[in-house]
Amino acid sequence: MRRKAGLILLALAVFFAALSPLLRWYAFPRLAKVPPNTYQAMVLEAKDATLLDYGTMTAKKVPKVTIVQTLKGNVQASEKIERTAGRDVVVWDGLSYVQGPDGKMVSEIPERYIFDAHSQEPVHATGEMVDGDPVSRDGIEFKWPFLTQKRDYEYFDAQARTTSPIHYKGTQDFRGVKVYYFEQTVPWTKVPFPEAMPVQGITPESVARTGTTRWYTTVRRFWVEPVTGAPVYGEEIHKEELRGGTLLGGRDKVTAFAGHVKMREDYIEHTVNLVKSQRQLVLLMTSYLPWGFLILAVLLLSLALYLEAHGRRPGDPAPARVSEPEPVSA
Repeated sequence: MRRKAGLILLALAVFFAALSPLLRWYAFPRLAKVPPNTYQAMVLEAKDATLLDYGTMTAKKVPKVTIVQTLKGNVQASEKIERTAGRDVVVWDGLSYVQGPDGKMVSEIPERYIFDAHSQEPVHATGEMVDGDPVSRDGIEFKWPFLTQKRDYEYFDAQARTTSPIHYKGTQDFRGVKVYYFEQTVPWTKVPFPEAMPVQGITPESVARTGTTRWYTTVRRFWVEPVTGAPVYGEEIHKEELRGGTLLGGRDKVTAFAGHVKMREDYIEHTVNLVKSQRQLVLLMTSYLPWGFLILAVLLLSLALYLEAHGRRPGDPAPARVSEPEPVSA
């Protein structure tokens, strides 16, 4: 019985030893993915910002500019693309809505972001766009890959429609969460006017006829939880200018927007709590279960060897046989 139990334990030890790397290196890359029906909303604010008054074409100080960003998973579009792409795809329909202190729209820029659900690499398909302009993204946007590494990544800038490195700057603690800090600087770049303009009757085409152009620069910062690849906090030092043309009345340039854009406090708290819970699910498959199975395999192997060694130990010696005394002859 001991030998039979030892063989069963040995078989279980081999099973769990094999399951440990399979779970981490085979199952996890296939099971961990961004769900296609995700919905996210984020509110950012730039306090004491500078904003262009299109009525007078002068830049004014305002107490606050609010940016509302939404990302909505388009399940129908993702399923359609998956049929030809041959892999799990996520389609996010995003909207960046900017409003001034009076609540009126400053700009709104829609975009469609299509990416691989597992690796977060961009997937090029019909419908990929920014503000109605077809684009072909390189690099990530909004989310880093699962198990983010301490290295630079290529990051897509929706304003400039270009990709450039976003640099890893170090590891920090953000409200009890270990994060990787990334930073990207986009130099002054000529960018298109938004299709939705804040003043009725003004369109990108009518502005273009005046010869006035729009320029943009930003310093983009993200604090990313590396296990999930989700940013827990982000901010931008953002500047926009209008340059040249008859629209400015002879001036070389005027500030259209300048401000330090930061996530609103209630959204920071919500994001940190959400990422903490998602982090445990990823760690379950990448750390807790693989290491647990490996330790269990070692314990089962040790127990199997112990039973085998104990079963082979010779038993206690049999008691010596006492011979009967022979009768003495007379």
